[in-house]
Amino acid sequence: MEKSLRVARAVTFVYFILNGTLLGMWVVQIPAIEERVGISHAALGGFLVLLGVGAFCGMQLGGRLADRFGPRTVVPLAGVLCSTTLILPGLAEQPWVLGAALLIFGFGNGTLDVSMNAHAVQVERAYRRPVMSAFHATFSVGGVLAALVGAAAIGIGWGPAPTLTTAAGLGILIAMASASGLLPVAPEEPAAPSDTEARKAAVPTRIWLLAVLAFLVMLCEGAANDWSVLHLKTVLHAPESTAAFAYGTFAATMTIGRLLADRVSARFGSLAVLRYGAAMATIGITLVALAPWIWAALAGWALFGLGLSGTVPQLFSAAGHADPAAAGANVSRVAGLGYVGMLAGPATIGWLTHLVDLNHTFLLPALFCAIAAAAAGILRTPAPSGQPQTFQQTP
Repeated sequence: MEKSLRVARAVTFVYFILNGTLLGMWVVQIPAIEERVGISHAALGGFLVLLGVGAFCGMQLGGRLADRFGPRTVVPLAGVLCSTTLILPGLAEQPWVLGAALLIFGFGNGTLDVSMNAHAVQVERAYRRPVMSAFHATFSVGGVLAALVGAAAIGIGWGPAPTLTTAAGLGILIAMASASGLLPVAPEEPAAPSDTEARKAAVPTRIWLLAVLAFLVMLCEGAANDWSVLHLKTVLHAPESTAAFAYGTFAATMTIGRLLADRVSARFGSLAVLRYGAAMATIGITLVALAPWIWAALAGWALFGLGLSGTVPQLFSAAGHADPAAAGANVSRVAGLGYVGMLAGPATIGWLTHLVDLNHTFLLPALFCAIAAAAAGILRTPAPSGQPQTFQQTP
């Protein structure tokens, strides 16, 4: 069993890397596809909303399918679907075709995202210690891999169609080859009759509270993704090459933090990761909002990324463990609303710039992080069995 569990954990890493790589391959090709289709940046923003809508719908369906048929069945199929639909944006030559392609690709991406997270919860439950954050870190590794591969493809003169088609073919092979290592669905212990009504009443309320927190912290992450570089360039007048370090610093500390968060959670608990991580993020983004110097702003972005790094995995994990029989559906609710926050973050900051200076708009993410820190006690809520969800610390 230990060997099969180690294999399942390794395979879960593979699917997270695959998802990050497939999404990253599309991102790398955005400028070329935008030019070929002949759309403006504003129009592209609208098409990216379609990508998000598709992802949200895919998450809702994927979570329910994972609960009904098991992640071992759904994850490989979702990997094949996500890989196959990656081809579509590369073939689009008309705006309406690109919009439809992104809607379909988003659906495939969302299905893979939520089903692989449901399997990650299953692996974490079997390990009886936190392992979720490391999975999310490897999603970022997939993005880096996509950037390297995409740059190499552009360097040898490949256009979007051959690049995305090749990536899709490799993705299909990887998704199918990795399927055998996934865990089978474990039988669940029946709930005590006296607990049935309590579970029906308490679990949905808690899940939606977790989803709201995911919305808040992922909105903050989305704001950093799109506005960190512009902040250094337009507010602090940093050179373009220096301004790029704002996002680079944020992304680097985010990845490092997720690689370390599982050990911190095992030692101090998931509540501490969420509470003190969100508090750290509050300090970091407040420093960004008020910093008069470039180095201070970079320090703030670094602190912001490190603080946020472990928050989302704790929320996903708590949703998945709240009711093992509905892990996929619960994760889809939290991930889905969180994804809405990720999309809303850049737009919210953009709207606020009409009212206040860009750096002062970051006080809103600071408020949201402070709310997340104050509400971290939601992770203390008992699991369906009536006992708190805990993991045994291993040496």
